[in-house]
Amino acid sequence: MGYVLPLILGFFTASLGITPPGLINMTAAKVSLKEGRTQALIFAAGATLVVLFQTYIAVVFARFIDRNPDVLVLLREIGLGIFMSLTIFFFWQGKKPDVEETKVKFHSKKSRFFFGMLLSALNFFPIPFYVFISVTLASYQYFSFEDLFVWTFVLGSGLGAFFAFYCYIAFFKKMEKRTVFILRNMNYIIGTITAIVSVITIVNVVNYYW
Repeated sequence: MGYVLPLILGFFTASLGITPPGLINMTAAKVSLKEGRTQALIFAAGATLVVLFQTYIAVVFARFIDRNPDVLVLLREIGLGIFMSLTIFFFWQGKKPDVEETKVKFHSKKSRFFFGMLLSALNFFPIPFYVFISVTLASYQYFSFEDLFVWTFVLGSGLGAFFAFYCYIAFFKKMEKRTVFILRNMNYIIGTITAIVSVITIVNVVNYYW
């Protein structure tokens, strides 16, 4: 498969995963508006570094799942409980009034880099996301768990993540109105997604036992 396919897969997977408005990309955009593009890019570099580690951990875990199909069934059952709980949580959160934004000032370039790392490390979503993506792609023979493929995929995910952050930094003003609407309804959007995933998981679990 060479270098091109895993690089492209990693790039587009990360780009699509980070494109929806979230804490990290919105913070990168705000840093750009308040402190300039250079500081925002430093922040994005810190966040991207963590994404690289998260992607590698996820792919290693996906390799284990791919070699142990029984684990996949167990994870589906555990995931069903988690996704149903998340659905209830996000719909409940959506009814709450908006909380005022907390303003935190960081003055040095060094603090911006590590602040990006901190926010990215607190976001655990990329790990299950990349596990699901890599296992799914492997089932269609588009993904290989060979070391060369994995490292190239991880590199592509880092490039894709940084590209997505850069788009927010560079073009936030043009898409600000749409972003505000999405942020106000983010809990309902995520709740709907987790509800759909819960239904799909229920179907998969029932089909496995029947």
